[in-house]
Amino acid sequence: MRKFLVFILCLVASSAYGQQDTAKVPDYGWKHSLVAGLTLTQVAFTNWAAGGQSALSWTTSLEGKSANDQQITNWTTSYKFGFGQTRSGDQGLRKTDDKIDLETILTYKLGTYINPYAAATFKSQFAKGFTYNDDAGTKTAVSQFFDPAYLTQSAGVEYQPIPEVKTRFGAAVREIITSDFPSYADDPNTPEIEKTSVDGGLESVTNVEWKLEDNILFTSKLELFAPFDALDEIVVRNDNTLAAKVSKYITVILNVQLINERRITPRTQVKETLALGLSFTLL
Repeated sequence: MRKFLVFILCLVASSAYGQQDTAKVPDYGWKHSLVAGLTLTQVAFTNWAAGGQSALSWTTSLEGKSANDQQITNWTTSYKFGFGQTRSGDQGLRKTDDKIDLETILTYKLGTYINPYAAATFKSQFAKGFTYNDDAGTKTAVSQFFDPAYLTQSAGVEYQPIPEVKTRFGAAVREIITSDFPSYADDPNTPEIEKTSVDGGLESVTNVEWKLEDNILFTSKLELFAPFDALDEIVVRNDNTLAAKVSKYITVILNVQLINERRITPRTQVKETLALGLSFTLL
């Protein structure tokens, strides 16, 4: 009987050790991802009786993320770059896309769904932007590199109810920096022309990354900023992308962006892009 009990105890100990040995070890440390994209569209007419204009357009993008996940902290930095141009008829090249979007977030893990964070974002563009008057054949510059530039620093709490949805809310400071185009930062209620604007306020950012199918991914980012001196004038930025991977390198992308900022224009700005292009995973 004693030998049997010893055998049972050894068997239990061996089983417990095996379960402990095969337990999943957290995968801490740095992880990097980098995806490059290129879309091209070309239309040419020669003696085409039905009419039309030759056109050429191209867009390139680079999106990446670097995350350092540790037991009690997570530091994630994401970056998005995009640039595109189009030529229609004899109008010359015109910009269709121009984006610099950087974001870094440091989160302290409390072991719950709600965690404190500190974040910083930077948004600007690469090249000059113009508005065109085709009837008069003129163009007017309205923006350029780092003009305007948007910087935001915030701190608050982050909530992630499910893996696909993450939202954060906190106090923030938002700076708008301009040089030759001060209208983005100028306060129309003052006689001076301000080239820099600094506003304290409340910020909310919600990110959605939902895999609808094995080859279909929906991502959305909703950014809200309400300055303390005008809480009813909420700045809204919304970026939505539906990407369907047709093959290893070919992807169909539908992107819709909305911006509502009364300081720039009382109307909601909307940009829609539908593209078929090449996608390369570099990291």
